[in-house]
Amino acid sequence: MATKYSDLELALNTLVTEFHKAADDGPTMNTTQFQTLISKQMPALSKTVENEEGLGQVLQQMDVPSGQNISFDNFWKLINKQAVDLFSATYKEKSTKCNCLLQ
Repeated sequence: MATKYSDLELALNTLVTEFHKAADDGPTMNTTQFQTLISKQMPALSKTVENEEGLGQVLQQMDVPSGQNISFDNFWKLINKQAVDLFSATYKEKSTKCNCLLQ
């Protein structure tokens, strides 16, 4: 019997799969691979990382050391921030706040 996965489980699998696909199945990706992933999968963010200044700011938010490749842990920090921002922008009851940001 095949396992039935929830939408959340499938979404998590998609995040991991897309990261590794962009990284050419490696454990990290370079900034060019990262920019390609963002332009294909996160178009709302893609304008931000098109130039060096915006890319640098996003990499800093992700705690990527200067000149180093992007790990899945770094990528997960971006996903966390984007999820909180999206929730804040779309959740109907503004009295509910998401304090889910990683420290």
